[in-house]
Amino acid sequence: MANKSKKLTTEEKKELLNTLKTRFNENINRHKKIDWTNVQKKLETKPEKLWSLNEMEKTGGEPDVVGFDNDEYIFYDCSPESPKGRRSVCYDREGLESRKKFKPENTAIDMATAMNIELLTEEQYQRLQQLGKFDTKTSSWIKTPDKIRKLGGALFGDYRFATVFIYHNGAQSYYGSRGFRGVLRI
Repeated sequence: MANKSKKLTTEEKKELLNTLKTRFNENINRHKKIDWTNVQKKLETKPEKLWSLNEMEKTGGEPDVVGFDNDEYIFYDCSPESPKGRRSVCYDREGLESRKKFKPENTAIDMATAMNIELLTEEQYQRLQQLGKFDTKTSSWIKTPDKIRKLGGALFGDYRFATVFIYHNGAQSYYGSRGFRGVLRI
C-alpha cells in the first residue's frame, strides 16, 4: 500500500493537488472562510504531508479541508462511507493478537500510523457529522480513551435515524462495513 520513500513523484503531486482543489471547490460549506491558494502554498512546503494525503486518497478517504487552527489546515476523511480501503480491521494490534482465529490482515491504528495520520476523536467525528451525512451504511472506528481500551473496548460511530451514534465493541472485532476515518494537520 505505502510508497516506501514517502515522497510523491511530480505527476502524483500534480494529480493529488488537482483532486484536492476540485473537492475543495465542490464542498465550500466545509471551509467557507478558507482560501484554496493558501492551502496549496502550505501543502507545497510539506511533501511528507502530501504523501499522507495521497495515502488517504488511495484508500478511499476523500480528504478535504474542514478547518484552520493554530496556523494549521485540518483535513478529515470526508468520503460518504467509511473508506473502502480501510475496512475489515480490528481497532489495534492488541485486539488483533487477542483473536484466536479469523484474524483480519490489519488494524486501524497500524494503518493510520503507517499513513502518518490519526483516527478521528469522538469530538472530531461529531464535527464531521455537522458537515453532512457520513457513515449512513458503514461505521468508523474512532480514537478510544485509554480507560476504555484498557478494559478491552474500542469506540466507533455511525449515522442512523438522523442521529450520530457512538458505540462500543471489543477492540478485536471487525466487520466488512467498519473502517476508520483519519485526521491530518498541515
